[in-house]
Parts: sequence; C-alpha cells; structure tokens
Amino acid sequence: MALVSYELTRRSLLDERERTAVRAAYFDAAVVRSGLDAEAPDVAEVLRSLDTGSSRRALLHRDGQWYGLIADEGLTAAIPEDLQRLVRSGEPAVQRVRVDGQAALLVGVPLSGSATYYEVNSLGELERTFRALALTLTAVAIMVAGSGAALGWYATRHSLRPLTAVADAAERIAAGDVTARLDPATDPDLTRLSTSFNHMVDQLARRIERDRRFAADVSHELRSPLQTLAAAASVLQRRRAHHDGRTATAAGLVADEIDRFQRLVNDLIDLARSDETARRAAVDVAALARAACADRDLPPALVALGADTPATWRVERRRVAQVLANLLDNAVRYGAGPVAVRLSRAGDAGVIEVDDHGPGVPAEDRETIFDRFVRGRAAHDRGAGDGTGLGLALVAQHAAAHGGRAEVADRPGGGGARFRVTLPGSLS
Repeated sequence: MALVSYELTRRSLLDERERTAVRAAYFDAAVVRSGLDAEAPDVAEVLRSLDTGSSRRALLHRDGQWYGLIADEGLTAAIPEDLQRLVRSGEPAVQRVRVDGQAALLVGVPLSGSATYYEVNSLGELERTFRALALTLTAVAIMVAGSGAALGWYATRHSLRPLTAVADAAERIAAGDVTARLDPATDPDLTRLSTSFNHMVDQLARRIERDRRFAADVSHELRSPLQTLAAAASVLQRRRAHHDGRTATAAGLVADEIDRFQRLVNDLIDLARSDETARRAAVDVAALARAACADRDLPPALVALGADTPATWRVERRRVAQVLANLLDNAVRYGAGPVAVRLSRAGDAGVIEVDDHGPGVPAEDRETIFDRFVRGRAAHDRGAGDGTGLGLALVAQHAAAHGGRAEVADRPGGGGARFRVTLPGSLS
C-alpha cells in the first residue's frame, strides 16, 4: 500500500507540475513572440519582462545564438540536441532533464523559423517532497506491519491457547499422568471439547486401573495353586530315584515349568504395581550392579563407574535392582553375554548402560523392544531361555516410575546392542 500510494502521489504531482509548466511556458512564449515582433527588438529586455520567479529560467535561441537573463552555459548544454531539432521543426516538446545535478522539466516552444523558446522548471522542491513522502510512507508501513504482526501474534496466541492446553494435557497423559484434565471454564467456545476430552481421559484411567487390578487379582489368585503345585513338584523331585526314567524326566519338566510360571506371576504383580511413583532413597547403585553380576557368575569388573559419577543415587532400590538384573539376564540369554555395565551421568540424571556381544536388535524392532511380551515371543520362537517375556517390559516400567525412559541402540565399535536406562533427578 505504501508503494502504491507513493507511486500514485508521485505521478499525480508530476503530471500537475507538467501541466502548470506547459501553461506558463506557452504564456511566456506568447509574451516573447510579441516582443520580438517589434522593430529592432531588445532581446534582453524582452526576457526581463517575463515573470518567471525563482523556479523557472527562460532561454531564447534566435539566429544561432542563445539568450538568457543570466549567462549559464550549463543550462544551454542541458538541452538535448534531439529536443532542439524537434522544436526547430515546429513541434513543441516537454522532457525531464537534470541541470546542475537537480531534476528539472524542460519545455520547448517554437516561435518562428529562426527563434525557439525554452523554459527550464526546477523540480528540486518536488524531489524533496517525494523524499519526505517516501520516508513517511516507509515509517508508516513499518509501524503498520509491526502492529499487524504483534496483533496477529497476540490473536493467534489467544485463540490457540485452549488448543495448547489440550496438547499439554495430551503430552502429560502420554507420559503416564492420567490425572491431567482440562478446565471447561477456560474458553466457553471449547466447553464441549474440554468436557469430551476429560470424559475420554476418565474412561482411559478407569480402563487402565481395571486392567491393572485384573492383572494383580489374577496374579494373586494364581499364587496359592502354584505354591501347591510347587510343593507337589518338589516332592516328586526328591523321589526321582524311585521312578523310572520317563517319569523322572516328566517330573523335572513339570517342576521347571512351575518355577517359570511362578516367576511370570511375580513379574505380572510387579507390572501391576509399576505405575506407582518410585519411592526414592540413597542407594549405592555401583554395589548393586556388582552384586547383580556376582549373582549371575559374571565378573564384577564389568561394572564401570564414570569419573564424575557418584556411586550413590537417589532411586528406589527394588526397582533399580530389578532393572540391572533384567538387563543382565537379557544380555546372557539373547546377547551372548554382557560386555560392559556402565554407570554415568547426564546432568542430574543417572544413566545405566549394558552392552552385549550380539547379534544386536534390528532397527525396526527398537521402538517396540520394551513392549510387553515382545522378548518373550522371540525367546519362545527360538526355544531358548527360561525368561518370562516381561523382563524388558519391567525395565521400561521401572524407568518410567522414575520419570525416565529405556532405549536400545547399536553398541559402538560394531556388533551387539546397547541397552540404556535414564533416571532423571537421581543425581540431584
């Protein structure tokens, strides 16, 4: 708008100035023609009789000579040859030129076969007006653009604030906080959205709680018959010498499966309780890691403590012990054994890393590797191990209880995988 306004104003003023200059030049040319028609005219006196003011300068070309009120060769040199030829041929002409570095409007009027009249109109004042107008319009454009941007930013922020609240609540729910709700009174226009969102979260929270309670109840109900079966299997195991070979083998298989079933039930109970926030206390995690290695006949020297990492972290002992145990068991069963157990820090977060020999985890499986039963299915397909399939699921749940996360990547140096658990706030 500023550019359009400037251009329209500029054209309008220039056209008006040109019309005024042409009218004045024709009037002055008529006066000069009348003066030259006299006997032995005095050209200088004729030119002095013109009322040109300070913005117009008159020139007369007669019989090959230039006449003016003041001697100014630069003024005559500024008249283009083409325009002179056109005026001498009997055609009036108008052209913008520059005289002494300033814009001017030149009007040429033929008087007779031997005389032509020229009038130079200064456009300096008009140029100053254009500069002032350009500065003013530029300043206005900047102010309007800035005000519009500020108003747009404010309006956008204000209109999107309810949606920002929805996004924040959704992020909290995705992180496991099912207590997040929207205030229906925040924006009357979004009351229906807020109410529906809160109802959806209520249903989700009830569903999660129902599933958690179901898993816990089923697990507890299974404990009693499993203990009875375990006791019976123990009796059979002790009397293996009195049975034939096939019966003894069958008794051993039953005892192993009952033991595995008991571990599965215990893991299910832990998963049912894993949504609770971790109860933090000072724990020597380095000693805990070495003890976990010793329990699995692994050298405690696998545990390496970072140079700037304290051995004591603020974590829940039971959860971290199970994280270490499950990661080590996973490395033994599926990764050809652990290579290293590193304890380090990332800001105020404690980091546990377990590297294994291999074969590693395919990239397409890394997003779901900590989902429940994923590793259990893989282990079952290989016909390997005595794991319950919930080991890494428990690792992820215990990390989440500390506000952290579990992830897997390739082990640097080639081959194998690196399982990493981050526990924020454990070193603060």
